[in-house]
Amino acid sequence: MSHKSLSDHLNWRYATKKMNPEKVVPQEKVDAIVDAIRMAPTSSGTQPFELIVVTNADVRKKITTAASGQAQISDGSHLLVFAAWDNYTEERIDEVVALNVQARGDLPMLHAYYDNLKANYLTRDADINYAHAARQAYIALGVALLAAAEQEVDSTPMEGFSSDAVDSILGLRERGLRSVVLMPLGYRQTEADWLLPMPKVRKPRDTIVTTVS
Repeated sequence: MSHKSLSDHLNWRYATKKMNPEKVVPQEKVDAIVDAIRMAPTSSGTQPFELIVVTNADVRKKITTAASGQAQISDGSHLLVFAAWDNYTEERIDEVVALNVQARGDLPMLHAYYDNLKANYLTRDADINYAHAARQAYIALGVALLAAAEQEVDSTPMEGFSSDAVDSILGLRERGLRSVVLMPLGYRQTEADWLLPMPKVRKPRDTIVTTVS
């Protein structure tokens, strides 16, 4: 793989509209993207979401229907579904604590930190906690988009779908999860994608950046 800069990767990627259904993303590239998602930062290290990697063509076809017919889901070779926790629970936070103890030792400050987290989170409404968890999934989505570009794999972030339908198709609600955002992986169909030849459009830096010095 060529040694490209971060800017090169960001300029190369775009929200691919037409995937080539004949091309399959190699497993090692999918694994690299998935591992980048696993390594993404989250609030208090809770990682309050799961990733469902869908390759089954029939399942992806059903999800395409639930996503207003967005064909990238079916034409790509993999679909990443980011599914956030529906709520923070004592058991879920305790699992995070156990991972920390395993890696860093049984530190009193560690227990105090997560006890305080429980006191703040477990008393909140479930919808507030889900929204917080969903925002952590979006951090991972950003990492995933860049990781895909680094692997020279095309991707498209998608919000335009029925989360209730996708949750039903994948059996997420019974696992305490709710689908947040979709990300098909594949390879652009260069001759058929209307967006590919278009220049990238971004606001000028001085219209979105304010420096406070």
